[in-house]
Amino acid sequence: MAAAPLLNRPVFMRELLPEALKLGLAHLTVEEAIKSARYLARVVGRAHAGQMDKDGRKLWRTELTKNFSKTLDAPSWLWSSVIELIGTHERGYLDHCRRHAMGEKL
Repeated sequence: MAAAPLLNRPVFMRELLPEALKLGLAHLTVEEAIKSARYLARVVGRAHAGQMDKDGRKLWRTELTKNFSKTLDAPSWLWSSVIELIGTHERGYLDHCRRHAMGEKL
């Protein structure tokens, strides 16, 4: 662990171990998964909306609300994106583990 400034604020930093980077999706209850999904959606949504002007946000919100699947409480493109992101994360995690095991500087 080390102290460092970040955006003119003092922070503590620590190295993440390979096991700290893995998403434990299989161990979540349904309620935990829903809470996690809502939290992550809010973070991503705010970041995405922050890059748009007022009219862009309004169009984006309209698009989100009209494209919900009838059998899934999420737009199909969002569900596909989540699956792709999970796969990308797992690939990155496994690559990180390989580099860690090979003694590469991370």
